This record gives sequence, C-alpha cells and structure tokens, in this order.
Amino acid sequence: MSVGTAFHPRTAPLNRKMQWREWSGYYASSVYADAHDIEYNAVREAAALFDVSPLYKYRVSGVDAPRLVDRVITRDATKLKVGQVFYTPWCDEHGKVIDDGTVHRLGETDYRWTAADPQYRWLSMNARGLDVHIEDESEAVAGVALQGPFSRAVLEAATGESFVDLRYFRRRAATLAGIAVDVSRTGYTGDLGYEVWIPAARAVEAWDALMDAGADYGIRPAGMLALDVVRLEAGLVLLEADYTSARHALNPEQNYSPAEIGLGRLVDLDAEADFVGKLALQREAAKGGPARRLVGVTLDWYGIEGLYSARDLPPAISPSVDRSPKPVFGARGGTQVGKVTSLGWSPILKQAIGLASVPAAHEAPGSRLQVEWTVEGRRGRVDAMVVPLPFLDLPRKRA
Repeated sequence: MSVGTAFHPRTAPLNRKMQWREWSGYYASSVYADAHDIEYNAVREAAALFDVSPLYKYRVSGVDAPRLVDRVITRDATKLKVGQVFYTPWCDEHGKVIDDGTVHRLGETDYRWTAADPQYRWLSMNARGLDVHIEDESEAVAGVALQGPFSRAVLEAATGESFVDLRYFRRRAATLAGIAVDVSRTGYTGDLGYEVWIPAARAVEAWDALMDAGADYGIRPAGMLALDVVRLEAGLVLLEADYTSARHALNPEQNYSPAEIGLGRLVDLDAEADFVGKLALQREAAKGGPARRLVGVTLDWYGIEGLYSARDLPPAISPSVDRSPKPVFGARGGTQVGKVTSLGWSPILKQAIGLASVPAAHEAPGSRLQVEWTVEGRRGRVDAMVVPLPFLDLPRKRA
C-alpha cells in the first residue's frame, strides 16, 4: 500500500485533480495544476519544487567507507572530495548497470548515497571484510528539488545565506527555517537547481519556508509529468524506461553497460580500484565499445503532419513523454535497427525529441533514421535525425 511522503500534508491539498502515481511505495504527484505545462514553465522560467523523497537514501560511514565507494561505483572515488557530489552508475560483475544515482561526500569517511532502486543488499554484499556502517535513511531523510532560473534566489531568501559560491555538483550544510539541512547543487532538470535533504520530521516546515520565500519568484509545486519533459530535454536517462536494471533483466537484450546508455564517460578504466564490473568493461572497450548506443533524435514535424493528413486529421502529439518503445529503422526503411525509449514534445525547442538505442553505425550526429508513428491504429514512419545530447544545454545550469 502506498503512503504519503513527509511532505504529503502540504502536497496533497495542492494536488487539485488528485492525480497520483506510485513511486517506491509512496504517492508521487503526477501534476498539481490542470495541466503540467504551467509546471514545466515554472522550471524553465521561474522556480519549481519537486518532492523527491521516494529516492532511496543511504548513509555510508566508517574507516573503510571510501574503499566501499571505490569498490562499487564506476568512477574513480579517490577523486571525490569532501563537499563534492558524483553522479555515477554502478554495475554487476558482467559490467551491466544495476542503477545510477548520486554519491555525496559529507566527510572524510561519511557519504550519502541516493538511488532509484533499493541498494542496501548490494552495498552490504560489497562491504564484506570492510569496517563500514550502512544505514538506510530513506524514511528518515526527505528530499526536495528546487529547480529553475530563480532557484538560487529562492534558496537564499529562505536560508538567509548566499549560494553563489556553491558550484555545480557540490554540496554543503545549511540552515532552513531553523532546520539543519544539506544542500546539493544537483537535479534532474538540466536547469539551475538544488536538492535539499531534510530531516523527515521537519519536512513540512522546510516546504513552507521554501514556498513562502518563492512566492515573489513565481514558485510552483511540480509533478512527475513536468519532470519527465525537462529530464528528456536534458538527455537524462530513466531507469526501467531508457534502460533495465541488470537486477531485473530477463534476457541479454535487457542488460546494458554504461556505454550503451550514454554513461560511458562516467567509467574510469584507469582507476586504481578494481570496481565491480571493471574487467568486463575493459574487455568491452578493447572491442571498440558496445554494439548499441544511446542517442538523441529529432523527428520531422512535417512527416508527423503528413501521417495525420493522410487520415484527414489535424496533427497531434502528446504533451507527456511516451516511455513505450517505438521501433527505429534505417533511413531507407527496411528492417528495424533499434528503438526509441523516451519520446516527447519539447515546448522550448518546439520539436519532437527522443532518446533512442541504435547500432554504433548510426551513432554519429546527422545520421538519418525513421521512427514508427501510429495514427488511428495505422503504423507509419517519420524521418528522424541523430543529434548531440543534451537537446537543451543551459549555461545557467553550471553558472
């Protein structure tokens, strides 16, 4: 049975249409307003508040905590400094991704680890022989993502502190409404933003403080539908949509290495540590990389329009991201070569965009493809082109 997060006393009354979805056993708002476009606009033009409490959160501490982190993640954990955050995947022994998330270094031997799926057992298995303590803080710590061009102004107004010096993927302790919190310059929107980690018992007070401080900046609560659009624009992958966890894979096709989902840059094969899956990933790299790659594609609007016109219908595209797989074909048709995993309309780019898994031969920007598009139950094909990711790269994200 799903339950409300620590913010539920505030988010429930705001969810006017009672549109909820299940996220790791919690109620997560799909949309607060009548439509999610106004929430999307808040992210891109003002400030938005997302309840991200359902993320799994672990505290990893002890003398050997750095060794455990180095043993599990694919990045060189010795480069993770106190006050820094790594976004990283972690793999099984076959080099296939189990999950991706963030690792925050709170102290010399103290880390916060966030994940989409439960990871306590995996961390404990890999902690064998180490002097390390792993605590599941998923229920004890609430999380809220404050995102958008005015997010810094809102955070400063709420805390009375300056955050100009908090760089991208850095973190520090702060005080919000008298509450000791941790603030990280992170998010899932591709925009300027912060994530605030709050003791669950005081989550409502923190929410009120942020909403009150944001009133002059057009702040809005935002749900999962808006979050899905902005993360697609940012070219960010979603577990069980753009890839399947190795833990849940039913066949080899559902197993993905980091390089197959656009995270190859986060694998440090020169790291001294023999992290889990390193040997398999070294062998993959020695062969020139995996056979399939994740790419961004833009779809030809006139092609979409033509399919509807052939049925005497006006063109249409859903404002929500479609996560159902869509076949991808070569430019001249023929057999299927891959699939689109996330497909949607970008309001700011005025374009249909998608993430696609395709053979390495089609990876280069400018490559021509075709994507299946169905109108009134009739399948057609729309021309598409491979483009660099992310689709939207806002300088203020890192400023």
